[in-house]
Amino acid sequence: MNQNNKKSKKIFFKRKNYLILYVSIFFIILGFILMIGGGSQDPFKFNPKIFNFQRIRLAPTIVLLGFSIAVYSILYTNNSKND
Repeated sequence: MNQNNKKSKKIFFKRKNYLILYVSIFFIILGFILMIGGGSQDPFKFNPKIFNFQRIRLAPTIVLLGFSIAVYSILYTNNSKND
């Protein structure tokens, strides 16, 4: 009877889930760091560096990859008992 009254605590995230989540956070931060810069000190002078490949294509792709990895880390399940 005592066993039935105890609430079982189930841990949803395992160690591997957290590792994958940390990798995704790294990718997201890296993408936002790559977006930094390209501004101009003079607001009346145009700086074409804001439209280079790194800020327009590469950085948003890395951020989206990071969010995709985060979703994967949430949905990842490991059926082995070793983890």
